Amino acid sequence: MNLKIRLAAMNFLEFAAWGAYLTSMGTYLMNIGLGSEIGWFYAVQGIVSIFMPALMGIIADRWIQAQRLLGFCHLFSGLFMFVAAYYALTQQAHIQFGILFTLYTISVAFYMPTLALSNSVAYNALTKAGMDTVKDFPPIRVFGTIGFICMMWIVDIMGFQPNQNQFIVSGICSIILFFYTFTLPKCDTHDDGEKKSVMDIFGLRAFALFRKKRMAIFFIFSMLLGVSLQITNGFANPFITSFKDVPEYANTFGVNHANILISLSQISETCCILLIPFFMKRYGIKKVMLIAMLAWVFRFGLFGFGNPGTGVWMFVLSMIVYGVAFDFFNISGSLFVDQTTNPELRSSAQGLFMLMTNGIGATVGTLSAQAIVNAHTVMTSGTAVTDWRSCWFIFAGYALVVAVSFALIFRPKKEDIAA
Repeated sequence: MNLKIRLAAMNFLEFAAWGAYLTSMGTYLMNIGLGSEIGWFYAVQGIVSIFMPALMGIIADRWIQAQRLLGFCHLFSGLFMFVAAYYALTQQAHIQFGILFTLYTISVAFYMPTLALSNSVAYNALTKAGMDTVKDFPPIRVFGTIGFICMMWIVDIMGFQPNQNQFIVSGICSIILFFYTFTLPKCDTHDDGEKKSVMDIFGLRAFALFRKKRMAIFFIFSMLLGVSLQITNGFANPFITSFKDVPEYANTFGVNHANILISLSQISETCCILLIPFFMKRYGIKKVMLIAMLAWVFRFGLFGFGNPGTGVWMFVLSMIVYGVAFDFFNISGSLFVDQTTNPELRSSAQGLFMLMTNGIGATVGTLSAQAIVNAHTVMTSGTAVTDWRSCWFIFAGYALVVAVSFALIFRPKKEDIAA
């Protein structure tokens, strides 16, 4: 089978497992009385990303082939998703935050490293085949977004948004990918048998990249931008669904099918991925990431101004902007790391990029967002009412500050993907 098709299938399943619950879990948690804890369920993805991707990247670099490790991570992730769904199904109104959160956390701890591992597997295979990763990877990565969208639609159409069945869908995708990884091209490890220092043994050499000023600045701003990554994943669905309490909007399409409306973000992402080779070659890493940062400003701001009725066009525009905000940062950043690090460090460096973005950045961002949402929520006649507009404007203001700071501080080299 054609290499690109095989890698496309891998990406489809990789992101299908995530798309099954990532955008709808907030609504489910609100339905079971855990609305004030939404931030923790999304933040834990960042918490485990602080160490798990880097740890698995080290293992893939030195001891276990990346495609094998990718498969086993999905096996455990899928199994614990099944257990979390079973617990939620059997307990119903008696679900305890601690138990559900623990099961979910273990699953996510094994899933998050696979985002970097799948990149490493694809880059390794393309490089061995003599292909150009900057040109050939984005069209392959598109199928990951397609998989994400397909699962969002399935969960929405099947009526799984408000219940635990979304976890079952995710688990099925992970188990299928576990078996599929046995067919993927093999990745080399770099254990040459020589005596290694402690730094080498634990893969800490990737942190030496911070000694280079431009790389240190790049990773710091990756962390700052990573703050924005999970905010809409956690709160967009509950926000749009909250309009059901307003008679004027109760019967609108967006309120009743929030996941399908939000999926426009991923559809936009699919299209924007294909633009990355052109923008990276023509404008370089700095301008591409700056475009992403400004896109986050519009992403949040349009949510603040829009509504599911006459203002639904602003929601739609926000979804379109998301493609630029996410891809121009995540994909271009990953490519930048791949192109500016030595082969023996690439898996570790990808893990470090994940640590800074989906780890520290996303954790701080999600918990901060939850605090802001809680601070703007009041009880009215026994019902929690949130001033969502103020929340979205605060998020937009933060993204603008990061963008301006990045424009003034980051100075990449001419030979970086940016000439």
